[in-house]
Amino acid sequence: MSFQQGLSGLNAAAKNLDVIGNNIANSSTVGFKGSSALFADVFANTAAGATNSSIGIGTSVSQIAQSFTQGNIETTSNPLDVAINGQGFFRLSNNGALSYTRNGQFIRDKDGFFVTPTGQYLTGYPPLPDGSGVSTSSPVNLQVALSDLAPEPTTEATLGVSLVPSEALPTNAPFDASDATTFNRSTSLSVYDSLGGQHVLSIYFAKTASNNWDVYAALDNTQVGGGSIGSMAFTAAGVASSIPIMNLNMPVTNGAANIAMTLDLRRSTQYSSAFSTTPPDQDGFPAGSPTGFSIAKDGMIVSTYSNGQTRVQGQIALSNFINPGGLQILGSNQWAETSESGQPATGTPGAGNLGVLQSGALESSNVDMTAELIDLITAQRVYQANAQTIKTQDSVLQTLVNLR
Repeated sequence: MSFQQGLSGLNAAAKNLDVIGNNIANSSTVGFKGSSALFADVFANTAAGATNSSIGIGTSVSQIAQSFTQGNIETTSNPLDVAINGQGFFRLSNNGALSYTRNGQFIRDKDGFFVTPTGQYLTGYPPLPDGSGVSTSSPVNLQVALSDLAPEPTTEATLGVSLVPSEALPTNAPFDASDATTFNRSTSLSVYDSLGGQHVLSIYFAKTASNNWDVYAALDNTQVGGGSIGSMAFTAAGVASSIPIMNLNMPVTNGAANIAMTLDLRRSTQYSSAFSTTPPDQDGFPAGSPTGFSIAKDGMIVSTYSNGQTRVQGQIALSNFINPGGLQILGSNQWAETSESGQPATGTPGAGNLGVLQSGALESSNVDMTAELIDLITAQRVYQANAQTIKTQDSVLQTLVNLR
């Protein structure tokens, strides 16, 4: 008598129970992908070859297949939690050894690097030196700078004013910033030196003739230069006909370098309305300390500073595979590339078939607990039925042994 069929069924059912039990155990594991056992029938080979009358000798587990369907995305209060909505894997590095994961639970180490709870580094594209974007070269370990942002001196300023054509010429000359009778109108803006010191640059407008104005400047109440820094001319329609960009070189007394900057007043007009100014714009800023960071859906990591500035710190890279089912399971929610998976296609989130990111969220396990419990009942019944076939075979064998 053959016990092979029942024994193979018991082994297969036991492995199926193991797979289901592992799915249930990881139903709350972030980024976990459930598996299922695939079975194949087994036939013995004969010298004459297989025939239609051959009886199988049982079953076997041909493969443990993982399902890479999307898990639910659940929000958290941690900005370091990142979920992938769509295809792709986070690319991790451990001393150059690459692995891939869907678990977006990251922390920052003492040096500002993004790492997993098990110590692998999150990789992506490095920032440009000026923090305006990223270099799409080879991915590197991503790091958010912990240092203060150095100050930048003002090199360019833009300002627009609306002058009044009916203004009378100043009653007194020469220009004196402390004497309002030597000019018609004034405005001011903040500028910064090389040490991040803030200074007030006052701009004065003195009418010299119809549609013509001289421009004077004073830094911290000290006049710049020995006279006007430039002149402005307007057409009869009130638009500028001649307003050059004005070059200023202004010494400061706090030990910083001279503020060398250009002043652009070409947005100015001259209409019969009240004097007004447009919001000034200048490119300098003081030193600033980090106040936080954000991760955009395209993976761009942007730090914010106390001085109102922002700097790109890098961009998270995602990798995808032609056959994710061919990846090698490493544990700790990680996989490794194999010849069966194919080589990774690495790019930015949202590009091609790669998913987008959601900061402050995590992808939960894709295990369907209801389906797993039903499968568990079915696997239990299969195990019991295979045990019964062995019991029946044993009873038949016992009957044969007892024949007289």
